Amino acid sequence: MNELELVINEVKKAVVGKDEHIKKILACILARGHVLLEDIPGVGKTNLTLALSKALSLDFHRMQFTSDVLPGDVTGFIIYNQKTNDFEYKEGPIMCNLFLADEINRTSPKTQSALLEVMEEGRTTVDGITYQLPQPFTVLATQNPYGSAGTQLLPDSQLDRFMVRLTMGYPSLEDEIEILKRKSQENPLDIIRPVCKPQDIIELQKQVDQVYVDDKIYDYIVRIIHKTRDHELIQQGASPRTSISLLKMVKAIAYMDHRNYVIPDDIKKVIYDVLSHRLILTYDAKVKGVVIQDVIKSILKEVKEPKIKI
Repeated sequence: MNELELVINEVKKAVVGKDEHIKKILACILARGHVLLEDIPGVGKTNLTLALSKALSLDFHRMQFTSDVLPGDVTGFIIYNQKTNDFEYKEGPIMCNLFLADEINRTSPKTQSALLEVMEEGRTTVDGITYQLPQPFTVLATQNPYGSAGTQLLPDSQLDRFMVRLTMGYPSLEDEIEILKRKSQENPLDIIRPVCKPQDIIELQKQVDQVYVDDKIYDYIVRIIHKTRDHELIQQGASPRTSISLLKMVKAIAYMDHRNYVIPDDIKKVIYDVLSHRLILTYDAKVKGVVIQDVIKSILKEVKEPKIKI
């Protein structure tokens, strides 16, 4: 059993029935991306993140994004130290390996934008001075569905920084019974063992970089993305950043499936998670009740799948 399988098994001690979510979040970490978990409160978003941080031995910080949170509360700030007679930087909670931005769509756009540089470049600038973040670094943000009390839509530029958007959903009847049984005995988070170190994650990320991608796969990805830009039901298509995110995710998925090369099925496994939060449907499509998943499904049918010799 390799390191990644050990991590998944440890996380499953605290997270029941969400094996695919665990795998995709772990793949996103290996792809150096960020995750947006969108769902109603109480379905286990925070629990999953805590379990991952423990299994991966990552320095973990959590912040509740309420309406009064300021950018400096996230990135840190400069204060004057009377003892040293100098200004010094006080680190914000963003200085960690895994940052949980809880209910990110409850805070102001100004505070949300504080994460843009952090998520894109792995660094933060405070009073003109740039500070590098620890590596590996991943933002895992949760948000309640738009329309819930006190929420506001994330700007497109913010959404585009998230490599994937996942939805947990309600547990099945059997899974919820199992959750109750585990919670009645002890806190499952207390029995999770650290089975991986930050340096191990960095090495795994380098191995994911080496996964082979055939020219036909590059062409397939780009043709899918281009199709979103001239589709009759899509007002705003996917950006080039989406192409890059999709490529990185499929390489990570291939690696986790014990392959050193990408196949078309890898794209199908994550295409909805990578595209759904980046596309904006036309007004007519919304009126007709069209959902973005159906549009993506139709694009996959229109774009011819390449045949890769294995």
